[in-house]
Amino acid sequence: MTEADIRALVRTIPDYPKPGIMFRDITTLLGDAMGLTACIEQLAAPYREVQVDAVAGIEARGFILGGAVADRLGCGFVPIRKKGKLPGKAVGQDYELEYGVDVIEIHEDGITSGERVLLVDDLIATGGTAAAAVKLLRKLNAEIVAAAFVIDLPDLAGRKRVEALGVECHTLIEFEGD
Repeated sequence: MTEADIRALVRTIPDYPKPGIMFRDITTLLGDAMGLTACIEQLAAPYREVQVDAVAGIEARGFILGGAVADRLGCGFVPIRKKGKLPGKAVGQDYELEYGVDVIEIHEDGITSGERVLLVDDLIATGGTAAAAVKLLRKLNAEIVAAAFVIDLPDLAGRKRVEALGVECHTLIEFEGD
C-alpha cells in the first residue's frame, strides 16, 4: 500500500476540536483491514533488523498501533498513560498544553535500565507529548531507538522538537498546512 493509499484512508474533520483545526482522524485507517496491516508493517519495517526490547505506545491510539508493532517485532509493549490511569507505582513527566500542563506516566518497572525502546503514536503535531514521552523513558534509563508515527504535521515542527532530543523519527505520511 502506497503513501497515497494510506493518506486516502485518513479522514479529515474540519473545525475539531475547535475552529480552524483540521483534525486527522485515523479511525477510518484502523477500520480498513488492508490499511491497518500496511500501516503496522510500515511502522515496524525499519526496526526489523534492529534490537528493540520494547515498544512504548502513547495513550490512546499509540496503544493500538504500538501493540501491533510490538507483535511484529517480537517484543513487549509498555503503555504511556495520562496521570492516574496506571494501577502500579508510576513515574511521571509534565508537558505543556496550550491551556495548561498535563502529565503522562509509565510504570516504574515498565522498562528495565538499558532496554532499547521504540516509541509509537498515531500523529506528531507540536511534539509536546512525544518529547515528554522521550524524557519519561529516559528517566527509566531507556535507550530510545526511534519514534514512529503514522502522521506528521510538519508545519507544527513536532518532529524537529523530538529530533532535537536526539531521537530519530519515522513517519508514514504528512499533511502540510495544519
